[in-house]
Amino acid sequence: GSSTESLQGSGFEYSVCFLPPLVLNFELPPDYPSTSPPVFTLSGKWLSQAQLSALCKHLDNVWEENRGCVVLFAWMQFLKEETLNYLNISSPYELKMCPQGKGQGRTAAGPLEAGKDYGGASGSATAEEEIVDARAVQDVESLSSLIREILDFDQAQRRKCFNSKMYLCSICFCEKLGSECMHFTECSHVYCKACLKDYFEIQIRDGQVHCLNCPEPKCSSVATPGQVKELVGEELFARYDRLLLQSSLDLMADVVYCPRPGCQTPVMQEPGCTMGICSCCNYAFCTLCKMTYHGVSPCKVTAEKLMDLRNEYLEADETTKRFLEQRYGKRVIQKALEEMESKEWLEKNSKSCPCCGTHIEKLDGCNKMTCTGCMQYFCWLCMGSLSRANPYRHFNDPSSPCFNRLFQAMHIDNGEFWEGED
Repeated sequence: GSSTESLQGSGFEYSVCFLPPLVLNFELPPDYPSTSPPVFTLSGKWLSQAQLSALCKHLDNVWEENRGCVVLFAWMQFLKEETLNYLNISSPYELKMCPQGKGQGRTAAGPLEAGKDYGGASGSATAEEEIVDARAVQDVESLSSLIREILDFDQAQRRKCFNSKMYLCSICFCEKLGSECMHFTECSHVYCKACLKDYFEIQIRDGQVHCLNCPEPKCSSVATPGQVKELVGEELFARYDRLLLQSSLDLMADVVYCPRPGCQTPVMQEPGCTMGICSCCNYAFCTLCKMTYHGVSPCKVTAEKLMDLRNEYLEADETTKRFLEQRYGKRVIQKALEEMESKEWLEKNSKSCPCCGTHIEKLDGCNKMTCTGCMQYFCWLCMGSLSRANPYRHFNDPSSPCFNRLFQAMHIDNGEFWEGED
């Protein structure tokens, strides 16, 4: 944020191992150290001008105690080792904005102060109201820029320490310098860049962009896009970025894709509306059936989808059934149910003509059948076509698979089927 009010109202906490250094600029006068102390300025980013002024005052006291002696080493030792204790700074350390107009320095929005006492520098509110030392310089523009600089400095120093150490890669079992390795932020597991590069490239080529996690078994840490970009080539990273975006859009309920095969542009769906308009090709389509937008008319159902629609409707709850009826129309669903029931009955009780495919039901008589559609003769047992000149030769030929089976399984008067041969 940029405003003081928004910064003060928001909470932000982060653990750091390194803080930006304090900078002591000094000039040695001709009569140093016999008479005059060094002329100096003390600057820092994360200390307020009141805190820096307290440190300047202590440096003056150290000079007074050691007048006539060199004090630069004592000053530096104090700043390096005793600054936090002297100012009573402990964790957590809270940065706050001071009212504008107080103090000096580069900060335009006012100096920063910690929500702690200043210890040896006087811990009362009166000390904060004193005029700050002109030698104290708070080298920061605003609280937001200070937070950014602290985190950037800490990250840079951590990386510097990491690069200088040796690590054992758990994939190739080779010890390598940290500069040749990469660690996962969440779990801190370390692997060499060469092994991770091969691992990432294989996953991206296979489209598994959500599987770029730590190779350690049962570890859920995931590589950041910056780490992926550092290891893989530009072409593979572009594929990774595209697939990652697409998978994110797929999880959004209000995003649909243009149904045109050559477009496939993501389209935002308005709440309560079934019309989508592609921003790329201007195609208006129904977001339910992906066909051309048909207004309030129900979606058309293809023959292939009738079976799925029927099964979905029978297994759905009341709310889903009402939605399906509104989407496809109640008459369409009833027709689908009736057609599926008819289809199941036909498959169970009839056979298809081998010539034209017409469904034929056998009620009685011999196994020489005549199709009512194309008038083709066929055998009910083997479903083979029969000769129009002599259709019974099929049952009289000893080499035929249906020899002497003309009346097999024929229904007789007592309600039983006869399975014997003629």
